[in-house]
Amino acid sequence: MSITYKDAAGIAGMREACRLASEVLDYLTPHVAVGVTTKEIDRLAAEYMQQQGTRSATIGYQPPGYPPYPGHLCTSLNHVVCHGIPNEKPLKKGDIMNVDVTVITKDGWFGDNSRMYILGEASIAAKRLCAITYDAMWHGILQVKPGARLGDVGHAIQKFAEAQGYSVVREFCGHGIGKVFHEEPQVLHYGKPGTHEELKPGMTFTIEPMINAGRREIKEFGNDGWTIVTKDHSLSAQWEHTVLVTETGYEVLTLSAGSPPPPAFVPQPLAATTATAAA
Repeated sequence: MSITYKDAAGIAGMREACRLASEVLDYLTPHVAVGVTTKEIDRLAAEYMQQQGTRSATIGYQPPGYPPYPGHLCTSLNHVVCHGIPNEKPLKKGDIMNVDVTVITKDGWFGDNSRMYILGEASIAAKRLCAITYDAMWHGILQVKPGARLGDVGHAIQKFAEAQGYSVVREFCGHGIGKVFHEEPQVLHYGKPGTHEELKPGMTFTIEPMINAGRREIKEFGNDGWTIVTKDHSLSAQWEHTVLVTETGYEVLTLSAGSPPPPAFVPQPLAATTATAAA
């Protein structure tokens, strides 16, 4: 599969899909609370997508070698790195959780994003991991511009995360996205500057680093075919945005009214531009 470069109509379709995906997380945010089950969060997401006129990209999703995914979203708690399946266990005080939502619009465009949630008063270590992972994602986003390389994105994330004492998961990566859930290119969250594909206007892809508090090694958990955990049982966090390569830089497509603001180190004119463009 080759990289797809979106024209004006494609960019408009991606803007809508990504905004709607972000609005699902906006809607879910007040419901993510101690005592609520991840199964209930999944149910609420499914209802809201139906109201939006979108549908979940994950329910029934079945890549080769995997069973059909059973949830409308992914809920990854604490040491779960990714692909946590919603269940009947209530959320507890001190939990941290990634909620990963991908929608498909009526026109067939995919919007993909995720956020971290902190339940009650989590530990200082847990809160710091969530914050550093968010900043790491943005360090990667800031590398996006025509002529840059995907290796620049991965290097910026790795350099920042490892300088904070954390490790970067290598087995999972960001991906191109459009009218297909997972397109080329693969977006590694580690690497060397000046390597891999050149960024060109019209490319759309996710940046979604998975950062571990301990070692980077991971393993499958149980026999559900999906859930991935840290091998050393350390905490893991992830944030995800879908971005567009513009003629002059980047546009973050997965922004909505409830999106967390960019970190202070993100140049404000760019941050304002992306927020306005995605509104």
